[in-house]
This record gives sequence, structure tokens and C-alpha cells, in this order.
Amino acid sequence: METSNGAWALWMTGLPASGKSTITAALQAQLLSRGVHVAVLESDVLRKVFSSDQPYSSAGREAFYRQMVALGSVLVRQGVPVIFDATANRRAYRENARTEIERFLEVYVDVPLEICIARDPKGIYRRAAAGEADNVPGLQDTYEPPESPDLIVHGDDPGADARRIVEKLASKGYVK
Repeated sequence: METSNGAWALWMTGLPASGKSTITAALQAQLLSRGVHVAVLESDVLRKVFSSDQPYSSAGREAFYRQMVALGSVLVRQGVPVIFDATANRRAYRENARTEIERFLEVYVDVPLEICIARDPKGIYRRAAAGEADNVPGLQDTYEPPESPDLIVHGDDPGADARRIVEKLASKGYVK
């Protein structure tokens, strides 16, 4: 767990369609403008690599998030800052990352379910309503919001949310 290289990890969590990826893109751009290069570990991308054959079951999710945290931990130990862009519907998944990665922040994108359903860019909620998906966090599966996130943003202004996150990273001494 020890990292003396200054790298860190940040977990963007929230319901599907809360705006995690949009905020992450804005955050990545703002960090790059400060000369900070980050690895974004996006669950949709990594799931295709790690576990495309696993269902979105509790056991499948647990295995996937363990792999995701392991990859993030390796990157941080190698000096690469990491942004996890993933719902991670159980607190235990995110707490595992906090345990494994010394310099860690959790950002909760707190957006009401109704707004997420209205946005639905990937059709997740539409598929659930049609009976084609049976374990969508916030609907058929539980989403456990963080009990004590390092920062809460509301997803209505991704640029402003990203600035607040950069300010939080700076206040912790993770970026200049």
C-alpha cells in the first residue's frame, strides 16, 4: 500500500447516468492543463477486457471490482495517478480501494434517480423497464452511496464539478 511517489487515486461514484464520465473527462482535461497525466479506469471499458463473459451478478461485480482495484493499485505504486470512473454500487468495492491505495479520494456524484433515468445515454434504465436488464443499481440492485465521501458534486455543471475536485486534490497536496 505504501506510495512515496506522490501518485493518488480518485473514485467517481454515483448512479448510472449521474454524469461520472462527463465530469471525469472535464477533470482529466483540467488536470492535464496543470501537467498532471492520469490513467482513467472506466468500468465499461475494463469490463470488456476483464470479464466480458461474467454477468452483472453480485459475484461477477465483486470479482470485477477486485480486478479494477488491483490494476489501479499497481498504477499508483508505479507513480501514475488514477481516476476510477465506475458506479461500484457497493461501499465495500470502494472501501477496498481506500484500503489498498494510501492516497485516495472518493467523490460522490449525487444525482436523483429520476434525473439519471431521464438522461439514460446508454439505455440502461430503458432496458430495465423493458425487462431486458434485471440488476441495474438504483432500480433492481442496491446502490450504496458513500457514508463519508471526500467530496459531493451534483453533476449539473461538469466543469465546475471538476474544478471543485481539483481544489480538493490540491487541498490534500495531491496536485499543485
